Amino acid sequence: MIPSNPENSLLVDRFGRQVTYVRLSVTDRCDLRCVYCMSEEMTFVPREQLLTLEEMARLGKTFVELGVHKIRITGGEPLVRRNILHLFRELGQLDGLHDLTLTTNGTQLARYAQELKDAGVTRINISLDTLKAERFQQLTRLGDINKVFAGIDAALAAGFQRIKLNAVILKHRNDDEVLDLVEFAHQRGMDITFIEEMPLGVIDSHDRAEAYYSSTEILHALQQHMALAEVADNTGGPSRYFGRAGSDYRVGFISPHSHNFCDTCNRVRVTAEGRLLLCLGQEHSVDLREVLRANPDDDVKVREALLQSMSIKPQGHEFDVNAAQPVIFRHMSATGG
Repeated sequence: MIPSNPENSLLVDRFGRQVTYVRLSVTDRCDLRCVYCMSEEMTFVPREQLLTLEEMARLGKTFVELGVHKIRITGGEPLVRRNILHLFRELGQLDGLHDLTLTTNGTQLARYAQELKDAGVTRINISLDTLKAERFQQLTRLGDINKVFAGIDAALAAGFQRIKLNAVILKHRNDDEVLDLVEFAHQRGMDITFIEEMPLGVIDSHDRAEAYYSSTEILHALQQHMALAEVADNTGGPSRYFGRAGSDYRVGFISPHSHNFCDTCNRVRVTAEGRLLLCLGQEHSVDLREVLRANPDDDVKVREALLQSMSIKPQGHEFDVNAAQPVIFRHMSATGG
């Protein structure tokens, strides 16, 4: 039974969960080819099929009117989208949007960090899976780690409310750097979150079951070197956070396999071509591009589509790291961060 919502002004699904957090992908393109995110040879969505920046701003405004107070801009790599600062400026002016955040690989931050801060971006997550230049090139297939280091420095200098590192750990590939990554983050005043690999898209670089390295294993490894105690999380995301004794900084874990977080899900995703995904690990979706373009001057129709979408938001995902084929065939870069 769908919970009563007499004002019909909030995004509440049939399990009583209110959606307050939207991850908005602005592109499926990226200047890296990380082994857990993309195939080496990718076919990207034709540009004419992507939402325009103006359409994305319309969506953002409508979401906020329906009670969303956090929007995260994702990709691919968001900062490779042409004129992307226009979207940040439009969203940054929305009353009721408390948190405008960005997930990035950091390669473009040296150029854009200050302008992003001026546009209203509050927090930045930077993906960094290794501190070793040669290994970085192997994991990303074509990356220069020095660009990321320069981007981190620029972001720190710009003075965002919070900057956090994200790291995907793969067994026998970068699991020996867990402690070093924590120290690198905390020495610079940043939190870090370790993410279990999501089984999205067909990849040929490794066997996901063999490379799977659980949050529990990472936590155990870290506890050999530091005292960590779980703390309450107020960021609105799926991370579990652990405070480090004697420090203001934290270690987080996003664990879709080992610690399912579906019961408190407050999120939806919008892909770069305007597909509203009600769950990361399911295909329940709504074509928002069609709604936007059929009603270019009528945001009421967009609002109605978003409200109606809550009736098909599933209770949870069905991730299985041991499955012979992924549950979802779209790559993470096409999903939106």
